[in-house]
Amino acid sequence: MAGARSKARKRAIDFLYEADQRDSDAVTLLADRVGNTEVPPVHEYAVKLVEGVVEHGERIDEVLSQHLEGWTLDRLPVVDRAILRLGVYELLWCAEDVPPVVAVDEAVELARSLSTDDSPRFVNGVLGRMSNIASRLRRTIKAEEQQQPVD
Repeated sequence: MAGARSKARKRAIDFLYEADQRDSDAVTLLADRVGNTEVPPVHEYAVKLVEGVVEHGERIDEVLSQHLEGWTLDRLPVVDRAILRLGVYELLWCAEDVPPVVAVDEAVELARSLSTDDSPRFVNGVLGRMSNIASRLRRTIKAEEQQQPVD
């Protein structure tokens, strides 16, 4: 049986997928649903994931694009794009709380249950390569964030 965090990841993918399909903001979609009593409650980890993917979306897409090997983000199925974005967020911004192997495994399971037969292997390949250099990527991102002026 899936744990609370696995279910939260699935729910976060639902928001990211819907926002991508509608060309809208996932955080806005999330905010519309959080207070709505007609839909199931949204786990706080799902909220954290959606907010994190949106907050770091530009950097996530940049890093992902560098590791897709022969693919572009635009060519990916929407659900795979959402899964990869969430996986990269967990790998690079949640490492203190989520071990890299867990981030990759959870993303692969999401691909297995939500996407094509080829998607789990593809997601595993992309995120697996990134997990091998995740600590270096985290250091680079942290250094870049420290250099940017605060608004």
